[in-house]
Amino acid sequence: MAVAAAMFVCMHAIIRDLGKNEGLHPFEIAFFRSFLGLFVLAPLLIRQRFRPLHTNNLKLLFLRGAVNSAAMLMFFYGLSVTPLAEATALGFTAPLFATLLAMLFLGEVVRLRRWIAILIGFAGTLVIIRPGMVDVGLGPLLILAATVVWSFALIIIKFLTRTESSVTITVYASIFLSPFTLAAAAFFWRWPTPEEAGWLCLIALLGTVAQTAMNQSLKLADASVVLPVDFSKLIWAAFIGFVIFEELPDIYTWIGGAMIFVSTTYIAVRESRLKKQAAKAAA
Repeated sequence: MAVAAAMFVCMHAIIRDLGKNEGLHPFEIAFFRSFLGLFVLAPLLIRQRFRPLHTNNLKLLFLRGAVNSAAMLMFFYGLSVTPLAEATALGFTAPLFATLLAMLFLGEVVRLRRWIAILIGFAGTLVIIRPGMVDVGLGPLLILAATVVWSFALIIIKFLTRTESSVTITVYASIFLSPFTLAAAAFFWRWPTPEEAGWLCLIALLGTVAQTAMNQSLKLADASVVLPVDFSKLIWAAFIGFVIFEELPDIYTWIGGAMIFVSTTYIAVRESRLKKQAAKAAA
């Protein structure tokens, strides 16, 4: 998870630079990130004799791809117009939305303690964007919308990890994301320069390795163990944003990000304990 967190933020920094400073449309960046990811995974597929392609959950993998593509398009566009640390902090809200979705669609019971944690997390979101005090731009709204949609994908991934390997989930993500993102990018297409192509290849490498590492971390350990490490994203984002974009996150971003992170970590720890108690009771 630590490797995934650092790689995700590096990838986001390159996306922000290409979209903001180089004029490459975020939808096109999203396509190349998905499509080139297949080439990153190709050696692993060949080594495993294409076994990760065998699955009995093709429909669910397709649904994950469709949902993920919508989240990616919104997030990449939002990232191009939002400070890196602020976008990262708002991205922490995904587990909050995932908890609500699990309650609505999976019948999961959310008791008082987790409701309090959820409210603290959403209060942290308000601290960051401060509606009514400052103008809420399009970027933060797109980041939040992408996070809501991404939470749907998290629920699907949660199901898939029960039967599928992290490589299978990642491979099919690239397979299904590519045509969806290409359809969106076609309206804004321009061929990237050789230098931009090199950065796009690096985005694909970072994103694919990071996603595989994240999936594997969730497969190897409880969410309560690995999710606290995810907070290192905000530290990386603050450092890289300052060095590359001269963006200094304000105190509200740090306070709101910490509130969101503490609430999501508590939810993860609480869910892990409840599962263990249920398993012991069943035994």
